Amino acid sequence: MALTLPPRAERGAGLRVVVASDKFKGSLTSAEVAAAVGAGVRRVCPDATVVPVPVADGGDGTLAAAVGAGFTLVPIVASGPTGSRVHSGYARRNNTAVVELADVSGLVRLPEGRRAPMTATTYGTGELIAAAIDAGCTRIILGIGGSASTDGGTGLIQALAAPRPFTHVETTAGVGEQAIACSPTPGVVAARLEGVEVVVACDVDNPLTGPRGAAAVYGPQKGATPEQVVELDGRLSAWADEVAEHTGRDLRDVPGAGAAGGVGFAALALLGAELRPGIELVLEMVGFEQQLAGADLVITGEGALDEQTLHGKAVAGVAAAGTGIPVVAVCGVNRLEAHQLQDAGVRAAYALTDLEPDVQRCIAEPEPLLERLGERIAIEHLTMTRRERGGG
Repeated sequence: MALTLPPRAERGAGLRVVVASDKFKGSLTSAEVAAAVGAGVRRVCPDATVVPVPVADGGDGTLAAAVGAGFTLVPIVASGPTGSRVHSGYARRNNTAVVELADVSGLVRLPEGRRAPMTATTYGTGELIAAAIDAGCTRIILGIGGSASTDGGTGLIQALAAPRPFTHVETTAGVGEQAIACSPTPGVVAARLEGVEVVVACDVDNPLTGPRGAAAVYGPQKGATPEQVVELDGRLSAWADEVAEHTGRDLRDVPGAGAAGGVGFAALALLGAELRPGIELVLEMVGFEQQLAGADLVITGEGALDEQTLHGKAVAGVAAAGTGIPVVAVCGVNRLEAHQLQDAGVRAAYALTDLEPDVQRCIAEPEPLLERLGERIAIEHLTMTRRERGGG
């Protein structure tokens, strides 16, 4: 159905719209979502200023959000989760580096259709951190969502303990073998991290081990059988024992220790890291509060709005940060009720499936649909703002 545009006198002079969307997973990047929605907004309000602010929740897309915010990508060839070399990198601005675990050690880096629950490693993530530190970075922002491994962060620690200058070591070892290799190294890692602040984007409160631990909760998602879950949990327990013996602290039960297959534990126990909510950390990183100055509307979004959205995902985080400014959301599909959205601070949601019921087409051809949603948002939210200012 065609949209009827308001008279030109009502069409958006001086309006400022911030588009702060997460990616539409498997379909569009954050930047592409912002471009499509922005095109639709400008079609209705050609004089409006549309400011794209790509965001993420600490998982995949965090690196892209950093680059979109003005960080410089530093390419690095590092170990993927199965030990093969992959093209990844970290983003840098001044002395701050952003490392995205998903991009180097994540499920997306596994060969098509293959899982490696017992051997997948975070070694490559440690390589990126080591490279950033050796290049002079003194603050590391580490996004840990989307991990392919349950290695307790032993791969990461092993890479950080490697001799300087950094030397790559081929490894497909699981946590059991890597724990042995890592056990003498806490002092080496501490020396390498001296003067370096590590902040981890973490949105789960699971402990390292036990029925709510990394292996039990997330192991099956990474391909582990029930028997393998038991074995992985035992390996993680042994690793926690090793670390406690060397550090004098047992952090296996700290909320978040089980994040990313136990990377949260390694970061807390051996990197002295601070764990923070992912979207909160990313919004701070991209300067979201500064981008809100003078904004009339914030458009946020993600591929699916569902119960997870309400618990630390990008849309809820953006809505909470934009207090006092109207916030609406775009998405592929919306599974939330209006009252749930409003309780989260979102005035309205606009889904691709509202326009096109064929989900596969929404995934394959989202841009024209997003542009139409942008038009609708502009008509329903911006032209009213223009009239309230006395411009029509």
